[in-house]
Amino acid sequence: MERRRSSGPAPYKNTGEGLSPDIDYTGSMEQMGQFKITVWEEENFQGKRCEFMLECQNIMERGFNKIRSIKVENGPWVGFEYPEFQGQQFILEKGDYPRYEAWSGNSSYRTEHMLSFRPIKCANHSDSKVTLYECEDFQGRKFEMCDDYPSLQAMGWCSKEVPSIKVNSGAWVAYQFPGYRGYQYILERDRHQGEYRKYNEFSTQAHTNQVQSIRRIQH
Repeated sequence: MERRRSSGPAPYKNTGEGLSPDIDYTGSMEQMGQFKITVWEEENFQGKRCEFMLECQNIMERGFNKIRSIKVENGPWVGFEYPEFQGQQFILEKGDYPRYEAWSGNSSYRTEHMLSFRPIKCANHSDSKVTLYECEDFQGRKFEMCDDYPSLQAMGWCSKEVPSIKVNSGAWVAYQFPGYRGYQYILERDRHQGEYRKYNEFSTQAHTNQVQSIRRIQH
């Protein structure tokens, strides 16, 4: 499914200070009801809050200094450490995230920053397929999977590294270490045409091709 971007600001309803609590900013009607996320400036769902149904490229432009708690009502979403979808990635599936550790707790590189986020539109937990390759540009031995793998090596992948990945369907989150720990890499069928030819295409913060666990994204 091709990703579409709204020509205006992401629709949101602000219920704190700085923006009108009475205005519901709506845009692309095709997305209404499919995605909804609420962010708060303080931990435990306190302080200024804002509801979004489409992407937010920079939460600071909405009058926030930071995001400290999140509720995902309809998703999934991916959060980013910096504006414009840059830096570390954090998978945000349906549920409550009262503190930043809730979304970065499995990472060895915890950060309190999350300044942009967007919906993951192609997630399909019941119809997901991904292919891992031994070399860059989809060369060498390959390994196809349709299920979650907390340890790739335990399932027969002989290396700690995955130089290239092709998402055949759905959306996946790959992790640097076994047990879904370390850096998170969100891999989507509708981005890069599902083709990640080199590890630095996994995300803007990828410094290594180390991938040791992977799972389907819930929706």
